[in-house]
Amino acid sequence: MLTVVREQLGQALFRRVAGPDGSATRARIHHTPGPRWFGPDRPIRTVHGDASMFIGGISALLLQSLHPRAMAAVAGHSGFRGDPWGRLQRTSTFLAVTTYGTADDAQLAVDRVRAIHDRIRGTTTDGEPYHAGDPHLLGWVHAAETDSFLRAHERYGAHPLDPADYDAYVADTARVATALGVSDPPRDRRELAERLTAYRPELRATPEARSAARFLLFQPPLPLPVRPFYGGLAANAVALLPPWARGMLWLPRVPVIEDLAVRPTGQALTRTIRWAMRPPGQSRPT
Repeated sequence: MLTVVREQLGQALFRRVAGPDGSATRARIHHTPGPRWFGPDRPIRTVHGDASMFIGGISALLLQSLHPRAMAAVAGHSGFRGDPWGRLQRTSTFLAVTTYGTADDAQLAVDRVRAIHDRIRGTTTDGEPYHAGDPHLLGWVHAAETDSFLRAHERYGAHPLDPADYDAYVADTARVATALGVSDPPRDRRELAERLTAYRPELRATPEARSAARFLLFQPPLPLPVRPFYGGLAANAVALLPPWARGMLWLPRVPVIEDLAVRPTGQALTRTIRWAMRPPGQSRPT
């Protein structure tokens, strides 16, 4: 009975994240022969393959929303409200292909994204022009994403890495960022922190950013019975944010509740996701 529950839960989660063609896509990514950008021992494979990404992904979206021009591009062109699951599936597929796929497939995925970015242009409500292919904006999106995934894995990963491997993770992500058009991406954790600090003067919580936060945290397109579980992931995504980012989004910290309830809930949820989604026959992670 427990095996049936695990399989059903794992399949439901996988369909949400990977889409209806997820099994075929996964087989192509992992079983197509050829050289890869990242070998099996690289930290990027460990981080991107862990259930902590469920929390890190939500946190990354909240953090990324704080750049007004990046948020305007997302609000105006990504369709995240009308098709949030489609956007999630496209993002997860891109991460999977570039992390685990052949070098040729990774480059094709990057080329497709760059072509989309090149077409996305507009003006914010304050009259600032934006272009999704702008290396500076891409640099912000990359830094926010990398920091969020790293923080999530450090806190909720099955096997947290040592400092040298987290530095190597940042270096791995720089390989993808460079291919996407980011100029001189950070290559270790110190440079990543410095880069985030350098962007701080440009950041603010626009009405679009706060609206996106409300959508992500309180109005997820999920059936009511599932929302409490998503709420646990979302609460941990908020707890993962830097204090200054939480302040901008009006998401106050409640230390006692977060320490006694939120973080243990996040650890339990990621363990459950890991258990449900592990391939048949694989031993349970510790």
